[in-house]
Amino acid sequence: MTNVYSLDGLLVFGLLLVCTCAYLRKVPRLRSWLLSERRGLWGVCHKAAVIGTRLHVAVSVSCLLMAFYVLVGK
Repeated sequence: MTNVYSLDGLLVFGLLLVCTCAYLRKVPRLRSWLLSERRGLWGVCHKAAVIGTRLHVAVSVSCLLMAFYVLVGK
């Protein structure tokens, strides 16, 4: 189990946030309902979704590397 207060836990949390928000952006009803705001907490989710969709190759490679690190490295 990873700790949120460590660097690797923070990276796992960030990657999961970006991947989840990018996935939610692809669903039309959720996109208009959740990711329409650009301020506050939903603004962070909107920005994470934009990062996830524009840098999808880099995000997916970093998810694979982090999964390998968590499963094998720890």
